[in-house]
Amino acid sequence: MLQVRQDLLGERFRLQRAAFEKQPFPDLGLRKDRLERLLALTERHEAEICAAIDTDFGGRSAHETRLAELFVVRAGIRHALSHLRGWMRERRVATTLPFLPGRNRLLPQPLGVVGIVSPWNYPFQLAVAPVTAALAAGNRVLVKPSELTPAFSALLARLAGEHFAPDELSVITGDAEMGKAFVAMPFDHLLFTGSTAVGRQVAIAAAANLTPVTLELGGKSPAILDPSCDLDAATDSVAYGKLLNAGQTCIAPDYLLVPKGQAGAVAAKLATAVARLYPTLRDNPDYTAIISDRHFQRLRAMIAEARDAGADVVEINPAGEDLGTASRKLLPTLVTNAGPDLRLMREEIFGPVLPIVEYATLDDAIDHVNRADRPLALYWFGRDGTNRRRVLQETTAGGVTINDCMLHLVQENQPFGGVGASGMGAYHGEWGFRAFSKEKPVFLQSRLSAGALLRPPYGKTFERLFGLLRRIT
Repeated sequence: MLQVRQDLLGERFRLQRAAFEKQPFPDLGLRKDRLERLLALTERHEAEICAAIDTDFGGRSAHETRLAELFVVRAGIRHALSHLRGWMRERRVATTLPFLPGRNRLLPQPLGVVGIVSPWNYPFQLAVAPVTAALAAGNRVLVKPSELTPAFSALLARLAGEHFAPDELSVITGDAEMGKAFVAMPFDHLLFTGSTAVGRQVAIAAAANLTPVTLELGGKSPAILDPSCDLDAATDSVAYGKLLNAGQTCIAPDYLLVPKGQAGAVAAKLATAVARLYPTLRDNPDYTAIISDRHFQRLRAMIAEARDAGADVVEINPAGEDLGTASRKLLPTLVTNAGPDLRLMREEIFGPVLPIVEYATLDDAIDHVNRADRPLALYWFGRDGTNRRRVLQETTAGGVTINDCMLHLVQENQPFGGVGASGMGAYHGEWGFRAFSKEKPVFLQSRLSAGALLRPPYGKTFERLFGLLRRIT
């Protein structure tokens, strides 16, 4: 069966390559038509998409799917439709003085066949948002969704087949071995969203083909509460940001840095905020389950290790329910006094567990962030402009939201991407269009060029002209 799927992968890749060679520069009308079909795929199948993702999670909030996936993707497609003409336009570039009256131009050119590997946590958004950018840029696209969301992956493959020809957009389903075969294909660009560990392997596989990559990875994204912050507003925001999708978000606050002596007060306010968001948990369709037994047990093991090591572990259970294990719903959990060697403090958590760490000074908070790998996101809450500026300038992160969580992700006029271990490259909006394009520099020589005077045989004319060039450049 795997061989059959891999044969299909090779067949679809060759089909798309041949189609691109016949039509290497789709015009504006065709690109808009493809984007409009992608928009139709998004808008006409909302209920099916929500149901499939709910099945894969064993309980995924339909409201969160609609808000964090379908709404975000719709906005991105509409933004691309509104701006595509300008993005495609050949751009004038100033010509260096010695080469006037020649002219410079930049022509954004499609790359060819693009591969997209999407994860399980936001399976629709993190597949279709990069597809939007790749189609806008004029490419053909192959998508490999996660094997952890089989119901959704099968649905996406069917919907892609209903709205697109296979030489335009095709979805390849399969297990991790299919994923390895997929990233080994000689794509013209490969975008991968997932863990840092797997991202390293993807980069190695792509390097064999000299395939350029965009890696959207993860990491331990800190949220810093400044002494000047509005504590109620900050804890409300952190509680929502942490528990959206039950913490299974690559830019969720991974741990919280609070001024010394405030951990207890912050934990109490977080518990109150959680209870407002989710008065019940077990049968509450708004509270999402953990994606798989393996991830559920991983999170429980992290909590058990922290408790055994003497950390203070508080589970938030507003209605005092017995969640059991059948539903894979995990109680929101706060951890204080966690040692730096615990898994909670070393690994990306990716669940509804929030360590709270106290800091004595802003220098300490900045040092804490900078000792770890560069995170995908950073959050700062406060009113002190000097402290805000220091955090922005003295830490490095993929993106930052001030006085809220995660909103930098949904700005179509801003790039989204990581740095260091949290990824490379960026997309969204025009940055996505540029990521999947070759910016081709073009020089148009004028008939009134002095360039011939700089060619052999060299003599006095060359020396005079060369001397003039040296003086004016």
